[in-house]
Amino acid sequence: MEKQAPRQSGDILIRILMFTLTLSSMSALMFNIVLPEISKEFGLTIAQVSWLTSAYTLIYAIGTVTYGKLADKYKLKNVLTVGLLLFAFGSLIGLASHTFWMALIGRCIQSAGAAAIPATAVIIPIRYFAPERRGSALGMTAVGLALGSALGPVISSIIVSVAHWRWLFGVPLLILITLPFYRNYLGDEQNNGGTFDWLGGGLLAAAVSLLLLGVTNEAWLYLIGSLLFGALFVVRIRSAAVPFVQPAIFANKSYTFGIMIAVIINGIGVSLYFLSPLLLSRIFELPSYWIGFAMVPAAAASAFLGRKGGKLADLKGNSYLFMIASASLLACFVLLSSFTAVSPWLIAAFLIFGNVGQSFMLIAMSNSVSKTMPKEMIGVGMGIFSMLNFIMQGIATGVYGKLVDFSAAHPWNPINVNPGSAVFSNMYLLLAALHAVILLVYCAQFGTKKTSVQVKG
Repeated sequence: MEKQAPRQSGDILIRILMFTLTLSSMSALMFNIVLPEISKEFGLTIAQVSWLTSAYTLIYAIGTVTYGKLADKYKLKNVLTVGLLLFAFGSLIGLASHTFWMALIGRCIQSAGAAAIPATAVIIPIRYFAPERRGSALGMTAVGLALGSALGPVISSIIVSVAHWRWLFGVPLLILITLPFYRNYLGDEQNNGGTFDWLGGGLLAAAVSLLLLGVTNEAWLYLIGSLLFGALFVVRIRSAAVPFVQPAIFANKSYTFGIMIAVIINGIGVSLYFLSPLLLSRIFELPSYWIGFAMVPAAAASAFLGRKGGKLADLKGNSYLFMIASASLLACFVLLSSFTAVSPWLIAAFLIFGNVGQSFMLIAMSNSVSKTMPKEMIGVGMGIFSMLNFIMQGIATGVYGKLVDFSAAHPWNPINVNPGSAVFSNMYLLLAALHAVILLVYCAQFGTKKTSVQVKG
């Protein structure tokens, strides 16, 4: 039986984790606004320099489930220490880089280390907080992510206005401040080390990599390769004595249903961060810095209300928070569809409903899914949960990027009378309809029970 950390240790850990998530979230976003500058400096296309972001996401997606598996077998403090040191090492390489390829290598090593953070963000609330306080802990992790989303573009703009873009690699080095705290307050609990199924992990990594490459590059050969490696992964976990992922986890209907719903919701939620900047640019012709500022109020609201959402989950249950989140997201998408071309200030206001709703959704679904697994599977189970969410982000942005280039003669929403914004209006209306269907399915499956899923094991 795992030794329970004192409540004070859990409270300290969750605050350090919130700071860690803020830095990690900032690091993932900071390079987006400097891609044109990097493109000019090295004489590369935007597609080529965008690998600074694409490679980060790809490695991050694979790494989350790998670190989750390692955290199930070894001490979390040791797994996290390796991850944070890799993160800092990659930052140093990027900071010293004078070629694009050196910067890309630094970015890849950064991601290989940062991927330890999502596993930690789930395991700490589960191991160090009682179920009745877990929602509040997850709420604080949502606050960290929201703060990073709000501060990332702003800090990035400030840095590049006074220094070279390479100094963006310097900000993540602050994460080293957290390492002594993790070493001190994380316990020594671990399961049996045993063997690690590197072949199974490699097959999963190949399947995920080829899937993301196939979607982003519209290459069917990659997608076929992804299916092949995916099939080999299934064969491997069914035949290995100690598989990378226990097949039993997918036989857990509550778990599989929960991650299916969560992944679809995440794919819809990506539209708030992908479509909205395009809308502000194409319809209102705002410059990039004003678009960044228009997105800040929504991120700030998510940071302010994130902890309150977690407390609601503890007091009223995950289903209650899910309903509030659904109502907020439905309101956001309906309003965006109805008043797409009226005013950028209204768009900024509507996004507050969407970002807060998406933040609440993250808390409700993470809390729900975490309760469907026995403790020995939580690391890899939530790693798969995070990995699938990242895959869906890549797929969804590719789909949205294609749809936004289509022309639409008339908006489907009768309230919207501006045909020039029909494409965005129709997409937001469709997303609102999808959220309504998800809400009905969720209610049919879970009803209004306080514990939205049953604990297994």
